[in-house]
Amino acid sequence: MLGIVGIVLAGVAAGILSGMGIGGGTLLIPALLLLTDLSQQQVQGINLVYFLPTAVIALFVHAKEGNIETKTAKPVILWGLFGAVAGALLAVSLDGSTLKKIFGGFLFLMGLSEIFKKKKQSS
Repeated sequence: MLGIVGIVLAGVAAGILSGMGIGGGTLLIPALLLLTDLSQQQVQGINLVYFLPTAVIALFVHAKEGNIETKTAKPVILWGLFGAVAGALLAVSLDGSTLKKIFGGFLFLMGLSEIFKKKKQSS
């Protein structure tokens, strides 16, 4: 029972983070790895399926609020599609242990970046 409750709580918390644009996978992937017996590739696959509906809802809300700069978004989307294909091919070719280390390293670097990021000065 605790496993289901944990998965539900992880889903809700990840959804909140996704809606904020932070990236719910940073919470969802480690939570699913801890709460289930799934492999790293399976958990990352679940994260991608989970991402689709949450991203659509967040996109609708952010578009309604005028928070999307399409001039910048277009090239990011196009190159992001290329990167997604490359990343997916790489993820399925790596063993789970290596993929887990890469993901952990990424989270670590993002954490360091946030800790040492200097605040932008308002002019």
